[in-house]
Amino acid sequence: MLTIATRVDVMNRLGRAMADHTRSRILLDLLDQPGYPAVLAETLGLTRTNVSNHLACLRGCGIVVAVPEGRRTRYEIADPHLARALQQLMTAVLAVDDGVACVDDACDVPLCCGPAEQASR
Repeated sequence: MLTIATRVDVMNRLGRAMADHTRSRILLDLLDQPGYPAVLAETLGLTRTNVSNHLACLRGCGIVVAVPEGRRTRYEIADPHLARALQQLMTAVLAVDDGVACVDDACDVPLCCGPAEQASR
């Protein structure tokens, strides 16, 4: 059974994984099918080193697993439950109050602060 500390750790790991644009793109690609670093790099327009570093982070977070296949390594989402949860998360609608100024002056999230705020930046 998961304790509250374990649940918080899971949330932190997921948050860290999805907080980075490149890792999110890799996860979205892996939701469709398992992937290989070289193919992911080409598909996403990234370097193999960059992809490998992000895959290492995702492995460290326990979100993806590496499956050796001869001289290559295939990466996939670690658990089918997690894959389903991520797919469900993609259907979520976020409620954003675009009439309120952003509290983060360094915010670069598109439309986070609303059209009026972004136009003044």
